[in-house]
Amino acid sequence: MFKKAFLTNSSGILCSRIFGFIRDLSMALVLGAGVYSDIFFVAFKFPNLFRRVFSEGAFTQSFLPSFISVKKKAQFSVAIFLIFFIFLVFFSILVCIFNGFFTKILAYGFNDETIKLAKPIVAINFWYLCLIFCVNFFSSLLQYRDNFWVSAYNTALLNITMIVALFIAKDKDTYVIVYFLSYSVLIGGILQILLHCYSLYKLKFIKLFILGFRELYLIIKYKDKLKINNIKKDIISFFAQFFPALLGSSTAQIASFIDTLLASFLISGSVSYLYYANRIFQLPLALFAIAISTALFPMVAKMINNSNEFEALKLLKNAFFILLFSLSICVVGGIALKNEIIYLLFERGKFLRKDTLEVANIFVAYLIGLLPFGLARIFSLWLYSYKKQALAAKISAISLICGVVFSLILMKPFGALGLALSSSIAGFILFILTIFYFGIKKFKIIINNKKMLILLIVILFVEYIILYFLKHFINFGGFYVHI
Repeated sequence: MFKKAFLTNSSGILCSRIFGFIRDLSMALVLGAGVYSDIFFVAFKFPNLFRRVFSEGAFTQSFLPSFISVKKKAQFSVAIFLIFFIFLVFFSILVCIFNGFFTKILAYGFNDETIKLAKPIVAINFWYLCLIFCVNFFSSLLQYRDNFWVSAYNTALLNITMIVALFIAKDKDTYVIVYFLSYSVLIGGILQILLHCYSLYKLKFIKLFILGFRELYLIIKYKDKLKINNIKKDIISFFAQFFPALLGSSTAQIASFIDTLLASFLISGSVSYLYYANRIFQLPLALFAIAISTALFPMVAKMINNSNEFEALKLLKNAFFILLFSLSICVVGGIALKNEIIYLLFERGKFLRKDTLEVANIFVAYLIGLLPFGLARIFSLWLYSYKKQALAAKISAISLICGVVFSLILMKPFGALGLALSSSIAGFILFILTIFYFGIKKFKIIINNKKMLILLIVILFVEYIILYFLKHFINFGGFYVHI
């Protein structure tokens, strides 16, 4: 079951990321790396942050345990949906009214002229928050029924709509292209919802919603205080888990968000450099770490709930070595082929060689933190399974604060490169603290496999040798860089 779920998540994420890279390639070709690309990336940053935080665990880690345990599932699910959806609608309206204020918060370093251009773009993109909440709420319900494919593949729809928008608007004014992109984000969100609704209908969840709305209406109409109090208890219990889980699952994304804010104070193009590099960094993190943790969490949680810690550790050990091997290979390969990767993906149109070299170095700075960020995810699941969301949040907060401090220290001498390096430093702090609270003894049990460690060293050495000769005999992209 674990392997099947992992492969489903991984294949779906790979499909979505392939379309994501085609999207980024198209954006680099049409927009390049400048003021207008910075405007769109800033506007899309917050809804994209929200999507990643929710879809990569925070909501599911809180909602699923609560949904499983409550007796009145229909009432509970509809109540949670309405609370979030109504709040996000009002929040988006607020952003539309005070778009200048919120744009200044998102990109404080932009000058007044750039802020003026960015305001309507920010307002449009914020509406994606409502759509992506619906998507992730529906995904949690589908995962309850062991349906993973929709959650894994749905992001491809968003990327496809953005690619189509870029193709249609490629010959238009650059600012008009940014508008096309922003509206395509909303269209993509609607398509994602429709895909989930199809699966929900097939699994008869639509009936659950209808029943839930009907029951809530009758409870409110007849003012049934007992049932109202029961619903309130379930909701309070959910939010007691949700807010710590939200912080605990979002360290990397919040760090990236802060990096974007700080990058707006640097030279033009810095926001775009960070975005392009982070997009590639996110591929192995999503393809392996997120796919494994998504499949692993419900199984580990059930084993711990049944007091079967030995089997949970055994499963965690298998996941650890799969992740260790895959991420280590990605780190070595990514560092060795940094220039070639960026050249292949982005260097065309308005994306120049100087942009390639800048993004390549930032990409390496992000890669340094790939292993600690990825491995920390699976060990944090242990804390969530024991309902230690507050502890996980504390660990993430410490990591985040340290990352911000290093960003402020390193951004002046190293620019965008210093921001990416600070993110990796925060990743190591996150991993060390997570392992400490997971348990040093249990961690030693997991890594106690000399054959696997020796095999890893051999594989990485062979990879190094292959890439060494490859780079010296194939002058790909005009680069000649010693490893």
